[in-house]
Amino acid sequence: MTLPAPLLPLAERHWQRLLDQQPERANLTEPVRGALLTLLGLSDFVADALHREPALLETLLQSGELEQAERWPRYPTQLAEALGDVQDEESLKRALRRFRRHHMVVIAWRELLGLARVEESFIHLTQLADALIGQTRDWLYHLQCRELGTPLDGEGNPQPLLILGMGKLGGGELNFSSDIDLIFTFPENGYTHGGRRELANQQFFIKLGQRIINALHQSTVDGQVFRVDMRLRPFGDAGPLAISFAAMEDYYQHHGRNWERYAMVKARVIGAECHYSRELGELLRPFVFRRYIDFGVIDGLRQMKAMIAAEVRRKGLEGNIKLGAGGIREVEFIVQALQLIRGGREPALRVRHLPDALSAIAACGALTGEESERLLGAYRFLRRVENLLQEIGDQQTQTLPSEERDRARLVYAMGQPDWASLMTHLDEQMAAVHAEFVKVVGEEKEAPSHLEQAWVDLWRTTLDRDEIIALLAEQGAGDGEAIATHLLHFKEEASRRPIGPQGRAALDWLMPELLRLVAKQTQPGPLFDRLCQLLTRIFTRSAYLQLLAENPGALGQLVRLCAASHLVSDQLSRYPILLDELLDPQHLYHPTPLDHYKPQLRQFLLRIPEEDVEQQMEALRQFKQVQLLRIVAADIAGALPLMKVSDHLTWLAEAIIEEVVNQAWSQITERYGVPPEVAESGERGFAVIAYGKLGGIELGYGSDLDLVFLHTGEPGGYTNGAKSIDSRQFYIRLAQRVLHLFSTRTPSGILYEIDMRLRPSGDAGLLVSSLDAFEHYQQHDAWTWEHQALVRARPVYGNERLLAGFARVRRAVLSRERERATLIKEVREMRAKMRDHLLKAGTGEFDLKQSPGGMVDIEFIAQFLVLAHAAEFPEPLTRWSDNVRIFDECVMTGVLTLEEAEGLKHAYLEIRNLGHRLNLSEISRRVSDDQLMAERRHVLALWQRLLE
Repeated sequence: MTLPAPLLPLAERHWQRLLDQQPERANLTEPVRGALLTLLGLSDFVADALHREPALLETLLQSGELEQAERWPRYPTQLAEALGDVQDEESLKRALRRFRRHHMVVIAWRELLGLARVEESFIHLTQLADALIGQTRDWLYHLQCRELGTPLDGEGNPQPLLILGMGKLGGGELNFSSDIDLIFTFPENGYTHGGRRELANQQFFIKLGQRIINALHQSTVDGQVFRVDMRLRPFGDAGPLAISFAAMEDYYQHHGRNWERYAMVKARVIGAECHYSRELGELLRPFVFRRYIDFGVIDGLRQMKAMIAAEVRRKGLEGNIKLGAGGIREVEFIVQALQLIRGGREPALRVRHLPDALSAIAACGALTGEESERLLGAYRFLRRVENLLQEIGDQQTQTLPSEERDRARLVYAMGQPDWASLMTHLDEQMAAVHAEFVKVVGEEKEAPSHLEQAWVDLWRTTLDRDEIIALLAEQGAGDGEAIATHLLHFKEEASRRPIGPQGRAALDWLMPELLRLVAKQTQPGPLFDRLCQLLTRIFTRSAYLQLLAENPGALGQLVRLCAASHLVSDQLSRYPILLDELLDPQHLYHPTPLDHYKPQLRQFLLRIPEEDVEQQMEALRQFKQVQLLRIVAADIAGALPLMKVSDHLTWLAEAIIEEVVNQAWSQITERYGVPPEVAESGERGFAVIAYGKLGGIELGYGSDLDLVFLHTGEPGGYTNGAKSIDSRQFYIRLAQRVLHLFSTRTPSGILYEIDMRLRPSGDAGLLVSSLDAFEHYQQHDAWTWEHQALVRARPVYGNERLLAGFARVRRAVLSRERERATLIKEVREMRAKMRDHLLKAGTGEFDLKQSPGGMVDIEFIAQFLVLAHAAEFPEPLTRWSDNVRIFDECVMTGVLTLEEAEGLKHAYLEIRNLGHRLNLSEISRRVSDDQLMAERRHVLALWQRLLE
């Protein structure tokens, strides 16, 4: 089969470049030259590898590897020889990368030229990874034992590091340019022996894990060995890099989730089996495989199916053979679901390799032999396409190419006559997979409800404005003139947009139903306008129009939420990906449990490559918007009272803060290493302190985050990375990175507005302070208003030692003796200054926040009471950062009467509740001056008694 014309010039250029480097290549035999020329046309990766290392071609031709189908048993010996002369970590990295390049060229050569089936590539890619990972671990383990001593258990037995390979690595089906998902674990806690000082086993293995990741993951002049992803470990990025068997067992017993069960189906200890790996397998089995037939797995699979569909819509993943309908992931889900359902009762299903699992599933009767073969054939076809795509440029991609040259490469390597034939065959295979997927998971589509002809006519026929108004009146719709105006404008807009046939078909069903639903609302005109604006934003994204057209329940949720809140309609208009949330009312109106925000965010981020910083930032914003919509929906439905709304908004923000710091830490340490105190203790010496509404656990929908950063960096210390900087500079850059991740505008906007003005010395101060500097500033330089702000401060991220230090400083500052008259004067002056600058209420208006008797007066009363009485009652009055509990403690200590405190709390909650409702509808916080009169009188009376 002749190399396609678009590829010949490229192949000739690469060939000529090889001849320039090695003129003797002109003497190659014609079959070898023809094969090499074909390969140079098909793969930029192979061409680059041969150009980069000219001796490689001679080595390959002499070794005979290019004709051998079973090379993998020699990998360990060959790699051990390659590492025999390695003396340091830099030469280790070079040797690993050259070894990988050598064998990846052989794998690509054989598969691209049709000499190897995809199963051969599976075996060799997986065994190559096993050898590289295992020998990297062993080499670095021995090095670190010489440096730090050997980790021992309580009985003096040396402790190994076990590496769990997850996903396709664990299943023995690694693709050509895959990243590797790993989990590090060790059998028992204990201490090192033989080093200069004892080190806890966990700290030893965390350091070892960091070195392994660096050796494999770091990009050098020789490239990468593998992209390493550690986010499947217990607690994800927030968890330690290595944990003991006992800690792992505890995690999966108490915190493990369904998606982690799916992941663990393929988990495999890298390297030869030993008693430790068998022990670990027995420990994990009860979590993965239930003793009973577990049909509950299907519900989890349905949710994961919805996540796939949402991801395809989010990313606009057209032509994705992994995530699209009938793609690789659907095959994996079918197999893993059936394994989990029956694996507890049928040990034969507890296999990792997907083809073996399919055979076992057919043998137990969960699928017929024909269904199993159909899935296996489709899986092999799709995986071969995936490998060939990745062998073009050693890039991790599953998207069919749009560029003509790469299409020609794929057509040739797949042995197809042209692109159309390849697509026909691919469509047939994916349709077969999706049909099986629907059988296993079920299809939950709602049939279109019956519509009266009048609603269809309003959309599909050409009517003038008066006719539309008359027809709406016949149907009992109010606000007919406004609806008619918006409908005509929307029709005109739709006629001018490139919507496409699928989008127009969706609109033809969607719009009559939407008109019918809107007509039932109390203010249909403005609501229809907002909905039309939303639909205009998604005209060209037919998947979202189809989502609403095919799911009447989702459309009903949309109308209900937009009718209740301008905030919802605005968010949905700006970020249409949120429409996916309307599909599942059970989740929509039941927000995430407070303690689940962190693990759910970790799960949400697992689909994004760790090194893809832009996608990670976008995913954080999408997660926030999804969760915010659920909170708003529950709020509108009356399922959450005001205080619980703030709790959810606060816990959501804290989860995002933790993940942002984790990402910033990973990005900064990859470049600079870590400061000495972190390398010593293994703990991050960085804390985030929340002030304001976040500190007071009263976050609202539009609240920004008032943050202060602290660190424990030692003066004169330097980081241990390739580019070393002093510890103080390290934490400044970390803080800058955190702010960058929060404030960068992506397609989904910014994450949160961050206000750092409450840090020591305000805008003139450093972005991050040491704990000692923070304490000195608070004790000697801070103004009274800064101590007022400290009342509402609480830590939201950091290690225990640093947070305990902050708690000590806060308590000491707040409980300091103060001269009462001076305190009253300074608090009143600050309140007057705020009112002068910020009060915008006009005649006959009451500003909920700044007017006398409003929210700020209540907050100032709480802060004054703490600063005035904490010296006498330090423990109760410095314990809390929120107003309600401060007032409760004031009653317990006798600072306020019960009646005074209850009146303050009532006023505080009523004002917050009204402001909250106005915020939902995006209405000004200024209201009529006759509202909340009794509450305001109570606040002003207390102000006068305490501060006049």
